[in-house]
Amino acid sequence: MTDDQTKATLSTQSVEEAAKNPKNLGEMEGADAVGTVGRSDCGDMLRIWVKFKEEGGRKVIDRATFQTFGCQTAIAVASVATEMIRGKTAAEAISMSGEELSSPLGPLPPMKIHCAQLVEDALRSALDSASSMTDARIPLSGQTGPTLADQITPSSGKVKITLLPKAPTA
Repeated sequence: MTDDQTKATLSTQSVEEAAKNPKNLGEMEGADAVGTVGRSDCGDMLRIWVKFKEEGGRKVIDRATFQTFGCQTAIAVASVATEMIRGKTAAEAISMSGEELSSPLGPLPPMKIHCAQLVEDALRSALDSASSMTDARIPLSGQTGPTLADQITPSSGKVKITLLPKAPTA
């Protein structure tokens, strides 16, 4: 087995393990920020909830959770990413690339890189407004948006899904 094959095998095993035992899965009551994205090229959707706390005079991420309609790689990347951003400011978390957010899993196969980009985009969606907020402007606990399932369940006979542009292919 070559070094590349060994890395690919270890990455696949890491993804499978993270997907079988995801951390921070589910909705979060009282989230301070929520971001939802979807991809037309693969059909995946992801929502991330973020809760902040004051630590050392800085507003940092206390906890993040997620829900996804996606493959095991999307689940795995979201799981490790929600762990990685804990303790970071919104600006620090936004600056992380999909590659950084998925790095604990090892290199992703080229056809799964979009999963890391999906997580990056959902995180940016949640935190873009939060990174520029002052303490007074961060939403109060208890204010939550609809769940991911609520958002795609038609209440009026229509469903609105906002899809991101197709990821560029190399």
